[in-house]
Amino acid sequence: MNEIDDWSKVSLLEVRVDRLPRWHRPGLLCIGDAAHAMSPIGGVGINLAIQDAVAAANLLAEPLRAGAVTDALLAAVQERRTFPTRVTQAFQVFIQNRAIDPLMQGVDVRRPPLAMRLLDEFPYLRRFPARLLGLGVRPERIRTPEVTAG
Repeated sequence: MNEIDDWSKVSLLEVRVDRLPRWHRPGLLCIGDAAHAMSPIGGVGINLAIQDAVAAANLLAEPLRAGAVTDALLAAVQERRTFPTRVTQAFQVFIQNRAIDPLMQGVDVRRPPLAMRLLDEFPYLRRFPARLLGLGVRPERIRTPEVTAG
């Protein structure tokens, strides 16, 4: 703090949770933060970006090799990844609105929200938010086609 001599040069980062309406154009595919801005809640932005990349690779590897990538194929990547993005963003907004905002506004937190009480009461329920954050809504697996030496 003592090193900052001019506070006008300091700014806060704006947190956004949004998505492009269209992630692709001919010759261009946006994935990860370029396609959908995530809240830092849960630290899942990188997970979603990697899953977007895996889905794109799975859908586009062969067409790229053949030089036959179409707008429909690019749209297929967006179609596959939109649902998990929406669900993850909704979860982040829910946590922001139900837990973080009330704390920031000084709401009495002696009684935690119902979801937190349920997680405390039934430990096996903790696997669901952990799975959502760790693996995502639609985990992607790398599908590498057989490549023959020729």
